[in-house]
Amino acid sequence: MGGVVQVKNVSIGEGVPKICVSLVGKTLKELQEEAQQLRTLDIDLVEWRVDYFEKLTELEKVIGALKEIREILTDVPLIFTFRSAKEGGEQEISPADYIQLNKAIVETGLVDIIDVELFNAAATVKTLVGHAHEHHVFVILSNHDFQATPDKDELIARLKKAQELGADIPKIAVMPTKKADVLTLLDATLAMKEQFATRPIITMSMAGTGVISRLSGEIFGSAITFGAAKQASAPGQIPIRELRQILALLHKSL
Repeated sequence: MGGVVQVKNVSIGEGVPKICVSLVGKTLKELQEEAQQLRTLDIDLVEWRVDYFEKLTELEKVIGALKEIREILTDVPLIFTFRSAKEGGEQEISPADYIQLNKAIVETGLVDIIDVELFNAAATVKTLVGHAHEHHVFVILSNHDFQATPDKDELIARLKKAQELGADIPKIAVMPTKKADVLTLLDATLAMKEQFATRPIITMSMAGTGVISRLSGEIFGSAITFGAAKQASAPGQIPIRELRQILALLHKSL
């Protein structure tokens, strides 16, 4: 099962997992430098982690920075993400500001995908998914657990919930506390992909123990993997060049 989401010239959900890199600059200058660097790398998507941005609370500054990023990265599919502190982000904002921020970004027409956290209030998720789709923007509904790995059934339940709430791409990232947790994540990914998914999914087990999950998406069913350029945005990310080589090697063997 599963499907394909076509974003610009990138087909998410078929073939080799697509490589995404996060922009994590705190200042406009840092973001511009990062974006210029990403133009030289073999990547498929870019995520702007706006929670790193020091002017986050000034909406016009956020939109201005987005315009600068888009001028540099003209053709690359762009994901806009505010990651909350409780799910590993750098800052916290109110639920009202979270809605306002994401709605305003969608309305710019400058991003292709927004990332909305699954465990927001149901009304918030419904509002943002609907608003994004009205403006022809895709939605990742995500959940990040930096403490542990839930059991297989719970992992599948969260991915199914994201799908039911209208996610174009459900996503879950979890922290292994033992090696067996990585097997749990991979088993849940495969089961979701083969039995329940009607669209692409993203899954990963974080930190060094979970690195295999960032490499084996084509085998188990995760459609996007996150790599590191200058600075990793989550534990366990692999440098782009090595990541591309390993993905290609695995693809040849399938």
